Amino acid sequence: MAEQTVEVAVSTVIFGIQEHEGAAKLHLPLVRRVREPHLGSWALPGGPLRPEESLREAARRNLADTTGLDAAHLEQLYTFGAVDRGGPQRVVSIVYWALVRTEVAATTREDPHVAWFPAEELPPLAFDHEEIVGWAVKRLKNKLDYTHLSHALLPEEFTLGQLREVHEAILGRRLDPANFRRRTEASGTVRPTGAHQAGVRHRPPALYRSTAREELLT
Repeated sequence: MAEQTVEVAVSTVIFGIQEHEGAAKLHLPLVRRVREPHLGSWALPGGPLRPEESLREAARRNLADTTGLDAAHLEQLYTFGAVDRGGPQRVVSIVYWALVRTEVAATTREDPHVAWFPAEELPPLAFDHEEIVGWAVKRLKNKLDYTHLSHALLPEEFTLGQLREVHEAILGRRLDPANFRRRTEASGTVRPTGAHQAGVRHRPPALYRSTAREELLT
């Protein structure tokens, strides 16, 4: 029996907010595999770790190669390395998750093998990537309670309504607008710019900026 080899890879779960059926939804880009195993299946962007790069550099390369985008937030998620993972060659994957701003996600480089999907409506995925996405969504939901990562999915200036829509897209449920406004304003994590959203009639909403930019750029 031939000895099984082990390969170290880095994969990245990339999240952005896009419109879907008239509402803001959490989306992620997937790549269609062009070789076996799982030829033609959708998968997370990733690949072997190069000798000259750090794990973080590999994760950013995955993001740039797949979408042409840069992350507003990048964080290591977990390591997946089951003995039978990857087929004939065991693959240990260090997985990162990334957040890209709404206006940036809309500028993804066109590629016939790359497409964005709602996180709640993914196609069948290769390998154990469905499990990995589940871990990443759970981590993102949990961190809403004690971080300001939702700001990394928005433009530099945003309304409280847009911020609430991001929270609703991640949590998958509606939030009371008045309660959300009070809680957000009391948190000290946003400050008004003094400007208002353009192109809106009848009391255009105020624009805010995040006070937690350094926390986001980790």
